[in-house]
Amino acid sequence: MKAADEVVYVLDDDHRIREALSEVFAAMGMPHVSFGSATEYLRYRRTDACACLILDVDLPDINGLDLQRQLGEDIGPPIIFLSGYGDIPSTVRAMKAGAVEFLTKPADHEMLLGAIRTAFTRDLQQRQRVAEIADLQRRFALLTPREKEVLPLIADGMLNKQAAAALGISEVTLQVHRGQIMRKMSAASFADLVRMAFRLAA
Repeated sequence: MKAADEVVYVLDDDHRIREALSEVFAAMGMPHVSFGSATEYLRYRRTDACACLILDVDLPDINGLDLQRQLGEDIGPPIIFLSGYGDIPSTVRAMKAGAVEFLTKPADHEMLLGAIRTAFTRDLQQRQRVAEIADLQRRFALLTPREKEVLPLIADGMLNKQAAAALGISEVTLQVHRGQIMRKMSAASFADLVRMAFRLAA
């Protein structure tokens, strides 16, 4: 992971906060982009390989907590809240919705940098999970309609004879389908195939 691949986004309507954080990140050689409103941030075209969002609660166009919920419906970067006040309801709501941390201004730099490192790790893990699911879905799309019917039956533990009877086909035909499924899904073993089917169904 190159440093240039990691980007910190700062969304705060207070230009003094944006400038202060910009100085900190610039001194560390950490790429960052600042925004004064949620509208500006949402219009920005992200090209990062790993990121986090430092977000204020009070914004001129939308509440930061509402923006968190909106971004949660898509795949937004992990969020670190940085607020002028840290009331308990807001903190609880933010953390329940998946925020990495909820810090109050002025934030301790070490705590903030620690939260950023945690957010970067979480973002990489999330992107990896998304990529893996996308790859599984690509493989699953290679299956014929009949093979897609066979997969959940054998993954649920049905014997070949039972699955064949459930589908009204011969056991030999079922075995052929099973072999094709293993090949198309690139499953190293039957246990591997079961894990794939479980992830696809999740």
